[in-house]
Amino acid sequence: MIFPVVVYFIIFRYWPMWWLRVAFYDFEILRGFEGSEFVGLEYFITFLRNPRFLEILWNTVYLNILSLAFAFAAPIILALLLNEIFNSKLKRVVQTISYLPFFLSTVVVVTMIETFLSPSIGTLNNILGNLGLEEIYFLGRAEFFRPIMIISDIWQGVGWGSIIYLSAISGIDTELYESAVIDGAKRYQQILFISIPGIITTIMIVLILQMGQLLSVGFEKVFLLQNPMNIGVSEVLATYVFRRGIVGFDFGFATAVGLFNGVASLILILLANRLSKKYSEVSLL
Repeated sequence: MIFPVVVYFIIFRYWPMWWLRVAFYDFEILRGFEGSEFVGLEYFITFLRNPRFLEILWNTVYLNILSLAFAFAAPIILALLLNEIFNSKLKRVVQTISYLPFFLSTVVVVTMIETFLSPSIGTLNNILGNLGLEEIYFLGRAEFFRPIMIISDIWQGVGWGSIIYLSAISGIDTELYESAVIDGAKRYQQILFISIPGIITTIMIVLILQMGQLLSVGFEKVFLLQNPMNIGVSEVLATYVFRRGIVGFDFGFATAVGLFNGVASLILILLANRLSKKYSEVSLL
């Protein structure tokens, strides 16, 4: 059963590492490595000296910080709330409804966002118009790009993300809750002093893994929501690599940026793991 998984990781994860050498070559596909000029660290230096380097890096990091602050906490909150629902039928209905958006493709989600926020036929602008307020082209204004990304991420992933926390909560000894009830603990006190401490290990492990993605933003949604009016805040490392590597055929430079992203992410996850082990005694290693 594990054989297909091993094959998948060898083909799509480990074998492509051999092609990371492209970052050190002025690579041309038809000539291969032998016919391409070796440029060493030139592309890395060029990227670090790029006038847009800090802007692109900040856009990437800031979007992920917002995601950690809001999208990371949302599944935990939902799992805690679902655990307080004792009506099994209602609980299943709520879980099913919250899971459904996760199975929608990114293209469908972006289409729904564009339709909902459309300045002409969008539901939100129709409401604003009926209230006598000025209609807004949300996707055309840079200040709305990040809220749209975070809110849509929460809506799409909160249900699916809560599964792991619900599993952790189900592993908490029910006698702890019974003892708390006998001692007169209220529902919110049971959550604060039993449920949350019971899943803190799971929360920390997920947080460590999320820290490794601090420089990685989902390419598809960002790219599909980008336009010339919000490019100043929506250009992230993933879309920048796409434009330089695929659109601009600058494979060496794009690979260098991707490698920089990967190394920086590895450093961040190791640092987060070390800090977590030091202060909470929870770590991946």
